[in-house]
Amino acid sequence: MDRYNGKVHVYQIGSDQPGEQNQFYRTKMDENLLKTGDLSLTARWPTYEDSGTFTCRVSSRKGDVLMEKQVWLKVKVKQVEVESGEESVLLPWTITEDLDGDVRVEWTDVRDRVVHVYQNGSDQPEEQDQRYRTRTRMDENLLKNKDLSLTLSRPTNGDGGRYTCIVYNKKGDVLMEKQVQLEVKVQQVMVESGEESVLLSCRTTQSLDGDVRVEWRDGYNRKVHVYQNGSDQPGEQDQIYRTRTKMDENLLENKDLSLTLIRPTDGDNNFYTCRVYNKDGAKLMEKKIQLEVIVQQVLVEVKSGVESVKLPCRTTKDLDGDVRVVWRDGIGRKVHVYQNGSDQPEEQNQFYRTRTRMDKNPLKNKDLSLTLSWPRERDRERYICIVYNRNGDVLMKTQVRLQVKAGTDQDQPEDIREPLMVQSV
Repeated sequence: MDRYNGKVHVYQIGSDQPGEQNQFYRTKMDENLLKTGDLSLTARWPTYEDSGTFTCRVSSRKGDVLMEKQVWLKVKVKQVEVESGEESVLLPWTITEDLDGDVRVEWTDVRDRVVHVYQNGSDQPEEQDQRYRTRTRMDENLLKNKDLSLTLSRPTNGDGGRYTCIVYNKKGDVLMEKQVQLEVKVQQVMVESGEESVLLSCRTTQSLDGDVRVEWRDGYNRKVHVYQNGSDQPGEQDQIYRTRTKMDENLLENKDLSLTLIRPTDGDNNFYTCRVYNKDGAKLMEKKIQLEVIVQQVLVEVKSGVESVKLPCRTTKDLDGDVRVVWRDGIGRKVHVYQNGSDQPEEQNQFYRTRTRMDKNPLKNKDLSLTLSWPRERDRERYICIVYNRNGDVLMKTQVRLQVKAGTDQDQPEDIREPLMVQSV
């Protein structure tokens, strides 16, 4: 019996009883099991779905259980890994058996969609699911070479899953079966917020003509960048990406479809997909990339009662006079604003007014740190320093977490102005 109490194999009155067997199973037992005492069960062409506990129960003709044993079966599936954007991936299966020309070889995916069919000496593309049509191939002499492997072109993360190959004889009986687990990995790119740009790499070995359309989209299906008719199409871009992307000027000639994203921030954390279409709109290739923009975070600890604490934020970049520096707390309140060469106290939240200051020449000294006077326990917060250009684009972002600990009069000298501890997280 299987784990669902279904009958896997039945032996009675000196012979097998296939009529009682669940149609799903292909099994056999020792022909002289009573003589040999070997009640082992052979399951042919085990698959992942066969995994589980099997119970062998011997009963008398009166129905009394004479003995019982349980066996746990774990079927390991061949694992294949490929990175999104590769030209193709091979799902391997070579056999030792001789197969005649009347067999049918059928590959299906985990949703039982037909991936590829070979029968009557040739492929049967009309039986394929539309998703796989024109994307699969098998060895032209697969029966002679005993190679039933499947090549899947242009794998994407949507192709990940378990694939099953079944060989049938002309009567429709299953001769053999194999499963392969495909994992399509998404390339991950990490960059720190504040960098000038980040490259989302996408290259191809295919020769692309001038009629192709290259389209980058994010995880919300917004158009990040479009190239068509020999040039970029900024009019099709989503507003959030306009003026922030660029591609190789000779991308078709260089076979380099990489995208450069300018001034990445944590708001750009997303999946990005590059797709190439021919002039008829058919997809030629696809690659997916996950971008993670890391915001630098600094932990500052100070004891309550000190006169002030500095929240550090420095840059190595040259910033012109048109930038706007905004400090906000974790709930979005404006802590401090610097613009047009001076502080803007009227923009501050009332809670912080008269309690903050910055360097007199923050842009020249490249020091955007904020000094917070008389920190209290309720100032325990996450603070964010954001630098914008005159167009409102984020140039850099830094996070500082402030921990204000309760102290005593003895360990709170009034002249302490620096934090007790500053460390990068």
